Amino acid sequence: MAKKAKSRPSGGTPATVALTAAGTAFTVHAYDHDPASPSYGEEAAQALGVSPDRVFKTLVADVDGELTVAVVPVAGQLDLKALASAVGGKRATMADPAAAERTTGYVRGGISPLGQRKRLRTVLDESATSHETICVSAGRRGLEVELAPSDLATLTSAVLARIGRV
Repeated sequence: MAKKAKSRPSGGTPATVALTAAGTAFTVHAYDHDPASPSYGEEAAQALGVSPDRVFKTLVADVDGELTVAVVPVAGQLDLKALASAVGGKRATMADPAAAERTTGYVRGGISPLGQRKRLRTVLDESATSHETICVSAGRRGLEVELAPSDLATLTSAVLARIGRV
């Protein structure tokens, strides 16, 4: 069950600070990140004992020259064509990792949809709404935040669309 954070947690990140400032109910989950892990999201799901369809990865794509955040379940993949369509674009490609890190202020594997240096338009896979809570990166590797998908959508002004595929 999520609880409301009252103050900046120890080791707080811009994501947890943003959640606290917004008065949003959330729970932080920390785990020991293995640098050799081939998939940050699957590692998080396994470490937290959470189904991979409830853990969402944050990917940054370039849609017609504009960086866009896609939040999809770690159990699947991002459908770039569907992402472009969801924001009225024609073509999407994965963003250059260095550009994604520079723009969001987070490192790859720790990019959160919340508290980004530059707020990017965001698309949340609509499968998130079938869960009471989902987990997304809290802003660094080995740290996840659990919150209601509706809160995530509100805080990021996300478009809900079917952008993930299994």
